[in-house]
Amino acid sequence: MHDDRSITEHRLRRVLSERIRPAVHTGPVPLTVGRWDAPGEPVPVAEALAASYVPCAPGEVWGPAWGTTWFKVTGTVPAAWAGRTVEAVLDLGFDRMMPGFQCEGLVHRADGGEVKGLNPYNDWVRVGDRAAGGEDVEWYIEAAANPVLVDHRPTTEGDRLTSGEQPLYRLGRMDLTVFETQVWELVQDLDVLYDLMTQLDTRDARRHAILHALGAALDAVDLDDVPGSAAAARARLAPVLAAPANASAHRISAVGHAHIDSAWLWPLRETVRKVARTTANVVGLMDEHPEFVFAMSQAQQLDWIKTHRPELFERIKKKIAEGRFVPVGGMWVESDTNMVGGEAMVRQFLYGKKFFLDEFGVETQNVWLPDSFGYTAALPQIVRLSGSRWFLTQKICWSQMNAFPHHTFWWEGIDGTRVFTHFPPVDTYNSDLGGAQLAHAARNYREKGRGSRSLVPFGWGDGGGGPTREHLARARRQRDLEGSPRVEIERPDAFFEKAHAEYEDAPVWAGELYLELHRGTYTSQARTKQGNRRSESLLREAELWASTAAVRVAGYTYPYEELERLWKTVLLHQFHDILPGSSIAWVHREARATYARVHEELRAITLGAQRALAGEGAEELVFNCAPHTRRGIPAGGAGRPADAAEPVTVEERHGGGQVLANGRLLVETDARGLLVSVYDLEARRETLAPGAAANLLQIHPDFPNMWDAWDIDAFYRNNVTDLVAVDALEVAESGPRAATVRVTRSFGRSTAVQTVTLRAGARTVELGLEVDWHETEKFLKAAFPLDVKADRTASETQFGHVHRATHTNTSWEAAKFEICAHRWIHAEEPGWGVALLNDSTYGHDVTRDVRPDGGQTTTVRLSLLRAPRYPDPETDQGTHSLRYALAPGAGIGDAVREGHAFNLPERAVTGAGPVAPLLAVDEDAVVVEAVKLAEDRGGDVIVRLYESRGGRATATLTAGFPVTGAVESDLLERPLAGTAVGPVAPDGTVALTLRPFQIVTVRLRRG
Repeated sequence: MHDDRSITEHRLRRVLSERIRPAVHTGPVPLTVGRWDAPGEPVPVAEALAASYVPCAPGEVWGPAWGTTWFKVTGTVPAAWAGRTVEAVLDLGFDRMMPGFQCEGLVHRADGGEVKGLNPYNDWVRVGDRAAGGEDVEWYIEAAANPVLVDHRPTTEGDRLTSGEQPLYRLGRMDLTVFETQVWELVQDLDVLYDLMTQLDTRDARRHAILHALGAALDAVDLDDVPGSAAAARARLAPVLAAPANASAHRISAVGHAHIDSAWLWPLRETVRKVARTTANVVGLMDEHPEFVFAMSQAQQLDWIKTHRPELFERIKKKIAEGRFVPVGGMWVESDTNMVGGEAMVRQFLYGKKFFLDEFGVETQNVWLPDSFGYTAALPQIVRLSGSRWFLTQKICWSQMNAFPHHTFWWEGIDGTRVFTHFPPVDTYNSDLGGAQLAHAARNYREKGRGSRSLVPFGWGDGGGGPTREHLARARRQRDLEGSPRVEIERPDAFFEKAHAEYEDAPVWAGELYLELHRGTYTSQARTKQGNRRSESLLREAELWASTAAVRVAGYTYPYEELERLWKTVLLHQFHDILPGSSIAWVHREARATYARVHEELRAITLGAQRALAGEGAEELVFNCAPHTRRGIPAGGAGRPADAAEPVTVEERHGGGQVLANGRLLVETDARGLLVSVYDLEARRETLAPGAAANLLQIHPDFPNMWDAWDIDAFYRNNVTDLVAVDALEVAESGPRAATVRVTRSFGRSTAVQTVTLRAGARTVELGLEVDWHETEKFLKAAFPLDVKADRTASETQFGHVHRATHTNTSWEAAKFEICAHRWIHAEEPGWGVALLNDSTYGHDVTRDVRPDGGQTTTVRLSLLRAPRYPDPETDQGTHSLRYALAPGAGIGDAVREGHAFNLPERAVTGAGPVAPLLAVDEDAVVVEAVKLAEDRGGDVIVRLYESRGGRATATLTAGFPVTGAVESDLLERPLAGTAVGPVAPDGTVALTLRPFQIVTVRLRRG
C-alpha cells in the first residue's frame, strides 16, 4: 500500500481549521454593543451597571494597560432559531495562544450576578439549549486590559504608574449564533483521533486504522454544508473511537484545575478578578457536566471570592458539598518553601486548613504545590503534623541537569517523617488532555511494573481560565480508547488512595527536593525578602509579649483579630512569585508598602504589651524575645543586661588598617577595609585562610539564558571583579562597648559603605552594608574564605538544618552551585567551626580549594543583590541596608543561638522592674519557636518547640503560670497521639522528649 499519510494529515489540518471549526457557530447576528471606560482602578459591579454607555462596534480599540472597560451587549434571538441551541460569541480581541496572559472578561447579568469568564478558549455564552425565538439578551462584560508580559523582555508595562496610555486591544466579533452541536462533537472526535494517531508508531496497525477512518470522515463532510454532514462524518469515526484500551494501558486520574498565580505578571487586585472569572466558569461547567471534578488550592483565593463575590461563593459551597469542587493543598497560598520561616510555614497550614474546615467542613488530605521553586526537607514533618497525608508537585521536572528518578515515592524529611508523594509524569499542571501530553505521561512514568497510574491536572492555568468543555470531551473519548492511556476524571484523594494501595513500598527520597533552576529567586527583590524576614520576627515578638501580657496583666486583651489579619497578609506575600522576587514591579512596589504597614502595626502591638508588662516606673528594661538567654536576660523575659567583662579596644595595624579586640576575638582589617584576620583567642585558631581577605564584595555579570529574575546560570562565575578600591576609611566607633571600622567604596554607578563592628563580650563580628545600587544585570556577593576543611556545610532551614556537600563529585552536587539558607550557614571540621549569619539574605554559594600548604579553603559567599530587568526592569535599584556576621568557633548550637539573636533585637522599655518569662525550657537544644494563645480563643497557651541540633533531647518545660494540663497537639492545635509531652508534674513542670529535629506543639491548659 502506498504511503499517503502526509496527504491525509495535511488535508485534515486544513479542512478542520478552514471549514469545520468555523462551522461550529453559524448564522451570526451582530449584538448591539455599548462601552464605558472605568476611570482608574476597578469599580464595584453596581457602579458599572449604573454607568452611561456609549455606542461601540467591533474593530474599535479599547484598554490602556491595566484599564477596565465595561461592555454592554444586547440583542434578540431570531424567531427562526426557536428550539435551536443558541450561543453568543464574545471576542474581546483575544490572541488564541495566550490564555490567562492577556485581556479577560467576566460576564454579568443585568442584576449583577456572574455568568462566566471570557478568555481565548472560552469566548462563548450559552443563551439556551432550546432557545425561544424573540428572546432578549442583555449582559455586561467587565473587560480587563491586562498587558501581554510573557515575552521575557524589559518593559515598563508591569506597573500602572509607568505603563502607557495607548489602547492594547481591538474588539472582535460580538454575535448571537446557532451552536451546531454535531459539528462541535465532530471537531472533538477529529482532535482526539489526530492527536492519538500522531503519537503511535508508524508501524502500528492502530495508527493506520485511525488514518483511514479520518480520511473516510473527511470524505463524508460536505464542505458546503458542514452542519448537515457532520453526523455522517462522525458515524465513520465511531468504530475507531469505540475500540477499547489495552488491558495494560497506563491509568490517568484527570483532575480539573486552574493554577492561578496569586500575583506574577499581574498585581494582587487582578488575581481577585481572575479567580472570580475562573470559578464562575467552573461552577457553570459543573452544571452541564456531572462527571466534572475540579480541585482548587489556596484558601486566600476562595476568601477573596467570599469577600468580593458572595453569590458566586455560595454556588461554590454547593459544589463543594456535592464533592465535585474539591479544596486541596491545605495552605493559605501556594507559597515558596525555601525561604519561608518555620512558624510561617506552620501558619500557612493552620490558616489554610482552618479556612477549609470552617467554611466547608472539609479536611484537606493532600498538599498541592505544583509550581514552587523547590521544596524544603522540613516539609514532610509539617505536612503530617497538619493532618495531611499526601504531597504533589511537578516542578522538579524543570531541573536543568538531573532527571528525578521517581514519580511516586515516599519523601523523607530531616526528622525522618515520610509523606507519600507524586510527581505527575505529564510534566505540566496545565494539561490540555491532548494525545501528545497523555502519551508523554505514559512513556515518561518511571514506576512501570510496580505502579500503573498517575495524576494529570487539566485546565488553563498560571493566569487562570481553568478547564473547558473541550477538555471534558477529550476525557470522555479517552476513557477507554485503544492506543491511549485510560482517562478517568476523579478527585485527587481517590488517585492517592489507589496509588498508595498499589505501591505501598514505593522508593524513598531523603532530603530536600532541590530545583536545579530558578536559583536567583533566593536573591532577587531584596527588599521583599527583607520585609518578609522582619515580619516573621516581629510576629514572633508580638505574639510572645501579647501572650505574656494576656496571662499576666489584668485587663489586657489579646489581639486575636489583628494578629490573624497580619499573619494572613504576610502569608499572602510568601506566594511563590512574590517572596522569590519574580513578579512585576507593581507587585513588589505594593509589597514594600504593605510590609511597612505590617511592621508598624506589629511594633505597636509589641510595645503595648511590653508597657503593660513593665508597669509604671523609670527603670530601663531590656526585653529578650530570642529563645536563649542573652546578656543575662532569660529568653522571653525582661530586665537589666549584665555588663561585658572586658571592653573593646582599637589599635592601628602595622601596614595599615585596624586591630579590634574584646578578649575573645582579635579582628584585623587592612588598609582596604577588608578582614584579613579573625582570631579565636579561646581556641587559639585563625578563622580566615592564609593570605585571603574576607568580607570581600565581588561583582559578576548576570545574564542568564532565560528567566532573568528567576535564574542564575553557573557561567556567571567565569567573570568576577573584586571591589577593593577605597574612597574613605575611618574608625567610626572606638569602644569601650563597641568598635566599628567604616569603609566607603564606589563601583560602576553604585556606592557601598561597609562596616566591621566588634562588641564587648561578643563572639561574633558584625558586618554592615549600606549600598546605593544602580547596576544592571550584575550580581553582588560577599566572600568569606575560611581556613576550614569542610566536606559539607549545614544550612538553617525550617525547624532544623540541611547538610550539603562542598564538593562536586556528582552532577547532583554540582547542580547545587547556589543554595538557600535561613539565618545561618555553618562550616566545620571536628572540634571547631564557623557560622555566617544574616538578617535577610537567603542565597549562598560554597566552594572549596586546596592550598599549596595542603590546607583547605572553604569559601562561603552571601548573595546580596541582583539587577535583572525582567519582569521588573528596576529590580533592586536604590538603597539597601544589609547585615551579616561572622561567628568563629561556633558549633551548630552556637549558630542556632546567634542566628536567632541576630534577627531578634533587644527592645528597651522603661518600667517598674524585671519581667519573668511566661515559660522556660532548660535545654538549649530545644528551641521555642512560637508562644501564642490558642486559636479557639479559650485562653490556653500554645507553645511550639523543636530540637535544633539534629540529636535527641530531653527537656523540662516550666510555665510561669498555673497549668492544669499539657496536651501534645497538631498544627491546628488539636490533640495528637504522641510521646513527646509528659503529664504535668506536681511542681507544674512538663517533661519533653524529642527526636532529632522533631517539632512539638504543646497546649497548656491554664488553671
